[in-house]
Amino acid sequence: MQCLMDKLRMLLLVFWLGFISLATAQDQPIVFGREMDFDDVIGTTGGEGKLINWINVNTDSDTWRTEDDLLICKGRPIGVMRSEKRYENFILSVEWRHMESGGNSGVFVWSDAAPDAESRLPGGVEVQMLELDWVNQNTKDGVKPPIAYVHGELFGVGGVETIPDNPRGTRSKSIENRALGKGEWNSYKVICVDGTIKLAVNGKFVNGISKSTIKKGYLCLESEGAEIQFRNFTIIALPPGVTAENETANKKR
Repeated sequence: MQCLMDKLRMLLLVFWLGFISLATAQDQPIVFGREMDFDDVIGTTGGEGKLINWINVNTDSDTWRTEDDLLICKGRPIGVMRSEKRYENFILSVEWRHMESGGNSGVFVWSDAAPDAESRLPGGVEVQMLELDWVNQNTKDGVKPPIAYVHGELFGVGGVETIPDNPRGTRSKSIENRALGKGEWNSYKVICVDGTIKLAVNGKFVNGISKSTIKKGYLCLESEGAEIQFRNFTIIALPPGVTAENETANKKR
């Protein structure tokens, strides 16, 4: 009897330690990418920047994981993780690739990181990342969405308003189709300054918005149904501007 009780105690101890370890792991931020000041980049300070911490907002503990130099998002459930801090003026450089045909994802800039209960996505300005076959898989009433929709559309979400450079309704579409398909790496350069965004896709500027009603907030990476991988994520922080309180995204809507 005593031997049985000792075994039960040992099992309970192992279970409890495992539970504590899992809870601690879930509470730890994901470390991915590097933030640098502009002076670090031009060599006036000699700084090497610092790592970026990410907070899981409304996805599962295994939705995001790092593997060598990759950040891997399994795509389920729909939701986001956010940067630990808010950013105002910056240059974002990132490479990404979809691992499934028709995959959907994106990065939100100047975000409130406060997901809508129905869509599970936050407010901000979304920089779209769609796999090329998305338009074929999402025809409606026999009408196929424009291919420009997948090549880095820019649009405000959650009440954020912008003026599109290349209007498709309230959204701005790319003027040239440059994105590559499933399994191939795409490069985005996203320049965000004083409510204006310019996007370069695979080496050429093809899209932009201006006069965003919000111009400071979190970065959010999006999980939306399919595996996507990210690498070479760098933020170059630029000097701040004159940004009013009502132009800053808050976590509460």
